[in-house]
Amino acid sequence: MSSNSVNNPTMKLEIVVFNVSDVDRAKAFYKNLGWRFDIDVVEGSFRGVQMTPPNSDASIIFGKGVTPDNGGSAHSLVLVVENLDTARKDLLDRGVNVSEIFHYAGGPFNNAVETPRLPGRDPQGHSYFSFASFEDPDGNLWLLQEITTRLPGRLWDFPQTDVATLATLLRETAEHHDHYEKTHGEHDWWDWYAPYLSARQNGSSPEEAAAAADRYMEELSPVLSR
Repeated sequence: MSSNSVNNPTMKLEIVVFNVSDVDRAKAFYKNLGWRFDIDVVEGSFRGVQMTPPNSDASIIFGKGVTPDNGGSAHSLVLVVENLDTARKDLLDRGVNVSEIFHYAGGPFNNAVETPRLPGRDPQGHSYFSFASFEDPDGNLWLLQEITTRLPGRLWDFPQTDVATLATLLRETAEHHDHYEKTHGEHDWWDWYAPYLSARQNGSSPEEAAAAADRYMEELSPVLSR
């Protein structure tokens, strides 16, 4: 039986948190990588910045006071790429000091051998086995791992929404959108529908989904008014 049971609760690795010595410097570094800037929160001596790699479902939060202490740099944070050469070139073009491509002598992430890293790609060309690395200004180490083909069982299986369920969900969306439409200005209904449906399919309640759709429309308003 597959371990990818649809009855298991949804758990998504979404955030990696670490402190940095200079928040503005780190923020500029990750923005230069082309990462999406999400939020910058300041509360007294606390400051937290969230940024997200391109097309990633997981984000990072860094700053001051975001972890209990400054116990050293984060190590071996992994960014999966489809083409290692393309990813390296992009970083190099942005002025980032990226290592040459390497592979692990004992297999991926095996640092237990005397000389764990060997130069060049994996000799057999295996997916998962070729890497490059770079560091941010605080010494947080990032690994680029090339994955061209996923091993069996490495993708979650999600059930397809049947037509009757989808029809019910669309009716519910229309009912909640009706209130928004009566209290807000002219807009395209699909801009509200999309975040509502997405939130509901990801487990949010109708109230949470409506709030998510409202927030999305607020964020969209400045863009539409340009």
